[in-house]
Amino acid sequence: MRKQLQRLLQERIELYTSDNQERSERKSHLKNELMRSRAAEIVRVNAAGKVHSRKKEDSDTILTYQVHLQYLLKQDDSFYIEEEMEERQARFRDGYLVDECELLPSFESEEEPLKCDTGAERLAYKYERMKAVQYAERWWNEFNPVYYKFTDDCTNYISQCLHAGGIPMWGAPNKSKGWWIRGKSWSYTWTTAHSLYYLLKAGTSIRTKQVESARELNLGDIICIDFEGDGRFDHNLIVTAKDQDGMPLVNAHTMNSRHRYWSYEDSTRYTPNIVYKFFKILDGG
Repeated sequence: MRKQLQRLLQERIELYTSDNQERSERKSHLKNELMRSRAAEIVRVNAAGKVHSRKKEDSDTILTYQVHLQYLLKQDDSFYIEEEMEERQARFRDGYLVDECELLPSFESEEEPLKCDTGAERLAYKYERMKAVQYAERWWNEFNPVYYKFTDDCTNYISQCLHAGGIPMWGAPNKSKGWWIRGKSWSYTWTTAHSLYYLLKAGTSIRTKQVESARELNLGDIICIDFEGDGRFDHNLIVTAKDQDGMPLVNAHTMNSRHRYWSYEDSTRYTPNIVYKFFKILDGG
């Protein structure tokens, strides 16, 4: 299986460095299109794989594995590294690959009301955005054992980053109120994208300023994404760097990513109806 995994990883590298517009995989096409629109290019791709599980189905062998992709990108005279994790599954029959695909995340782990109780007095805190960024960098591809581990972890990760930046929890033990986590219990706003969006929009306990463009954001600020444009927000990102043009590069969980371009145009979830909301995180009090 080691040789088979090495072959699959080589195919990943060839896919993302190819400029072939006839390729059937939408994600690689989107990645190449995004690079062109940014006047950037993929100089090199490294791929490392780790097998999660192996099972037999009749004469087939099903291999579930994780790929850690590192892109060396060149934009004008600057270079930087973007990192991304993919969960994939391959089917082998008589030693030959017959099918291979990406296992797409759902981005949400539980249902929550469309609106939570975001009412609170203004909390006093100083937002130390570099501590939030340092936390985001440290845990972008791992789970902090201090917190409960979620399968769909995007909002839990962002909440942890904000808390590391000095924003206090409040509202426990009411799941529909406040912003908090304790052991195996938590508020909707801590763990679900749509509820965190409402909390940031309210700008009370977490003081925010909503701005019109990604360019206005600084390190430690937050982007909320509604992929379908249906009014329900699906994903959250934290700004951890800027590119040569001053545009945000972001970290995220669920599909773990580091220094990814903010617009997510290379995501398989991307649609022409996508909606972004941009929040500057301010000091409280």
